[in-house]
This record gives sequence, structure tokens and C-alpha cells, in this order.
Amino acid sequence: MPIDPSQIRVVGPLSTFTAGFADELAYQGYTPNSARFQIWLMAHLSGWLVDEGLGAGDLHPAELERFLRARRASGYTQYLSIKALRPLLNYLRDLGISPTAAPQTSTSPVEKVLERYWNYLTVERGLRHTTAYGYIHAVRPFLHGRVSPGHVELDLRHLTAAEVITFVVARCRQQNPGAAKMTVAALRSLLGFLHVDGVIERSLASVVPSVARRRLVGLPKGLEPEQVQRLLASCDRSTRTGLRDIAILTMLVRLGMRAGEVAALRLDDIDWRAGEIVVRGKGTCTERLPLPQDVGGVVAAYLQHGRLATAQGRTVFVRIKAPHRALSAPGVTQVVANAALRANLGRIRAHRLRHTAATQILRAGASLREIGQLLRHRCALTTAIYAKADREALRTIARSWPGDVP
Repeated sequence: MPIDPSQIRVVGPLSTFTAGFADELAYQGYTPNSARFQIWLMAHLSGWLVDEGLGAGDLHPAELERFLRARRASGYTQYLSIKALRPLLNYLRDLGISPTAAPQTSTSPVEKVLERYWNYLTVERGLRHTTAYGYIHAVRPFLHGRVSPGHVELDLRHLTAAEVITFVVARCRQQNPGAAKMTVAALRSLLGFLHVDGVIERSLASVVPSVARRRLVGLPKGLEPEQVQRLLASCDRSTRTGLRDIAILTMLVRLGMRAGEVAALRLDDIDWRAGEIVVRGKGTCTERLPLPQDVGGVVAAYLQHGRLATAQGRTVFVRIKAPHRALSAPGVTQVVANAALRANLGRIRAHRLRHTAATQILRAGASLREIGQLLRHRCALTTAIYAKADREALRTIARSWPGDVP
């Protein structure tokens, strides 16, 4: 239901934007009560601008901080952060009224190098921003370690192989295997960039030691059928949230999709007539998978009765709370975690349901090659871990213990 802006009196430089902002809030799916609070916040900000002799074009970060401090001093206990002002600021910036946030220029020598490295990763290498952020986070301690105490210069020109190895040994000792592999991969990339950028005379990427790869040492941890039923039964299908969550869980369990693949699924990726979906996997890999009847049923129920009319974009799954933007990959993982808590299954992540899908079809008699096709593995060795999940088949080839020891 649209918000009636006449119920809230807005005076000052923002008053002319009240009706448009109310319409935008309704379009984004804000409830009448939530939108009313946003209009009240707009009225307070507009009145403060009048008192300070400022206009809508003066909403710079420093002025916004002053407004929030004044709001706290007045005794308000809600909507006290920049995040609370974001819907209004985004609306005004889209109109070209409010100034955009000025890019922060770093004076730190470490951040200057990381800024150039970021451009190299995202422009030259074409990496996704999430991957580039991971690389930046992994190499920042290495660069900070090259700043001498009491000095502001970053000493990289005299970097030696021994110093690189010393850092890797000390750093990786404090990390789990996955984080250690990320550290050495990012460090090799950084050292290659520093050579290309002319900071160091020769590339030291080859001196970075490798992390021991202990593949196939564990067992894939899938859920038992009874646990899967409890997980699905925890969703209340009479609510929009329940319809969305059971559709997500069913896709993860039945198709072995990754959280990011579920989040990236678009309405145009579902071919209802052919009974297929297009899955956008890692990198630029896309695959067509059959859409089983039970999966299609819960997805159709969600699209008909659960997906909000105010959903923005063409992604299948969207946020329940406004603004109704696309659900992110962490959001998909949170759906799984919440369902697991409701079903008293402890802490479960989305990737465990991918293991569950693989073990289920393995028990049904599928070959490792078929499992690899379902999970869209590029390397057969990645699928080999599921060979150990079929314990009954392994018993038939296990050799008896020699001697009389049982």
C-alpha cells in the first residue's frame, strides 16, 4: 500500500522530494510502517538542514555525521547510523541532488600499492571483485611487514627470497590449510604484479613455497535421509519465507548446486517446457541440468505465491525484507543455517547439502562419473573423494587383517 506523505509534515529543502521518496519506498517493497519511519527521518534531516542554513546539495559525509550526532544528543535511540540514511541518500543521489560519496585517497604506502594491485587484478586479470578482495586481504599482512617501525616508506626494492619464505612459514603456521593455500596463491600473484609494475627487479613468485595438499583424506559429510526430511519439514509453506526457503533447500539437496549458483539463478534460466535449468557455475562456466518434478513444483509454488511483486531484477530468489533485491550467496547459506537450527541439526552450511546430493545418488547406484557430471566437476580427482563414502562397496574389496588379531 503506498505511503500517504501528507500524514507526515516535511519542511525545508527536502520537502519537494517527499512524494517521490514515498513512491520509491513502496516500489522497493517497504511496509507502510517501515516507510513511515523513513519519511519521519527525512523530515528530521530536512528540519536540521534549515536550522544549519544548508541545502540538499550539502549532504556531504561530514554534514551527515553532524546530523547523526545532533540526533543522538536530542535523545533519539533509533536510526542513528549512515546505514539508516542510505535509502534516502541513494534516492537523492540517483536524482543528482545529493553529492556522491567522494572517493577516499589513501596516503599509506601499503594502501597505494594495494590500490594499484586491485586495478591489476580486476582490469588486467579480469577477476571478480570477491576474488580480488580475498587476494587483497591475504597479502596485506605481508606488505605491512615491509614497513619499518618509525618509517613511512615501504621497502620492497630490496626484497629477498629468504624474506618471502620466512613470511610464508610464519603466516601459514597460524592458518588452516584452506587459508594457507589462499595466502601462497595471493602472494605469488602479488610478487608477479610487483615485477610487472617495476617495483622489484625480478619476479619472486617461484620462491613461494607450496602448501601440502592432502587430498582425499576426509569423508564428505552428507546428511542422512531422515535429517533431510527434518530440514525440509522445518519450512512453513504457509508463509512467503517458508516457500522461498524450501525451494532453495530442495534445489541444493536434489541438484547439488552451490550457494552462489542458487543466488545467481534467473527467471530466464528456467525452461519450463523442456524441464531444464541453466546453472551459472564458477567463472564463466554454464551448464544445463534437468529440472526434476519435485524441484520444479516447489520453485513454481514460490514464484506463484512467495516471490514478491516488488522484487527488483530477474533473479529467482529475492530478499524477504525491503528492499527486495536479489538474495546473495551468503543469504542462501543463512537460509540453510536457519533451517538446520529449526530442525535441531546443529550448524550446517549450504555446501554440506551438495555433499548430500552426491551421496544420495551414490547410494542409488550412480557411478563416480555421473556424480561428477551432476556436481559439474572439471577434474575427475575432485569426485574421487565420494568413492570412500560407499562403505558397503569398500567392504567387499577390503583385505582381512593378517594373523589372529580381530
